[in-house]
Amino acid sequence: MRFGRTFEEFEVGAVYKHWPGKTVTEYDDHLFCLLTMNHHPLHLDANYAGKTTDFGRNVVVGNYVYSLLLGMSVPDVSGKAIANLEVESLRHVAPTFHGDTLYGETTVLDKTASKSRSDRGIVYVETRGYTQDGTVVCVFRRKVMVPTETYVKERGGEQPGRPEPKYPEPKQREK
Repeated sequence: MRFGRTFEEFEVGAVYKHWPGKTVTEYDDHLFCLLTMNHHPLHLDANYAGKTTDFGRNVVVGNYVYSLLLGMSVPDVSGKAIANLEVESLRHVAPTFHGDTLYGETTVLDKTASKSRSDRGIVYVETRGYTQDGTVVCVFRRKVMVPTETYVKERGGEQPGRPEPKYPEPKQREK
């Protein structure tokens, strides 16, 4: 199973559709808000959101939406990354609500070989997140430093440091 890509495997214009999607629950949203100390009532207080906002209900906190989409993209984009270099832009295009299912896809916009080290390159991508009805809710662009095939081979292959299973010797029964 593929986890990330080497520099050579990225093609400008390629679109990676991330799978699976994730249905956002009220619990997910509230936990994320509490963990990050974002106590805005738009996210946590249904009465407030229902009576005082244009949405008429709670809105999922945007950083959670971004975090989910970033995580969804890891197996296709940055699973082999040496470094995440930059998030160039982040736009929340439409709200996400409890019960929405998020899906993501990433387009490779550009790739550039490193000028200082021949064993890596920079990949420039745009990730879009959308709900079950196709509504785009979040778009972000980022640059990721990824290894070349040479880098991976020199460091022990696809899963360096992964041990081989060892089975214990069977014990002799006492008579």
